[in-house]
Amino acid sequence: MKKFLILILMLAPMSLLAQKFGYVNSAEIIQVMPEYAKALKEVQDLEKMYSDDYNSMRAELEKKAAEFEKMQNDSVPENILKRRYEELMQMQERLQTYGQEVQMNLQKKEQEKMMEIQKSLKNALDAVGEKESYVCIFDIAGSVPFINTKLCDDVTSKVKAKLGIPANAVPASVK
Repeated sequence: MKKFLILILMLAPMSLLAQKFGYVNSAEIIQVMPEYAKALKEVQDLEKMYSDDYNSMRAELEKKAAEFEKMQNDSVPENILKRRYEELMQMQERLQTYGQEVQMNLQKKEQEKMMEIQKSLKNALDAVGEKESYVCIFDIAGSVPFINTKLCDDVTSKVKAKLGIPANAVPASVK
């Protein structure tokens, strides 16, 4: 019995050494994911659409402001000037409100797209971890204080392969 316990105690550290740990660079993977390039383009297109609309509204406001200035120099009754001034203030307020809504909508869209991308990445990480029997896979792009990369396997290329990304894929560029 005593020999059996000694044998178990000797084998326990060996079983700990057999555990596999890995690390991945999620930032590197995300930048080359086709979903990321697609999301980037969608957000840029949406931003351009909003920008065009905003610029159109601003141009209309500037035109009305120029007309108001001209009216002030002419002999226009005070009540009409007051009404036009109030219209200008309302237009400016709508423009400001619209600008704030645009920023919130763009942020929301970016967050939605990034959540989809991160979900896809997590699924690939889970699949690689299960298939390769990793105990844990750390993200070196995250906020982990220290990872000894010499004692862990780099599984970045395996996760890229699981996502169907070529090893030499070029990151999506911002236009």
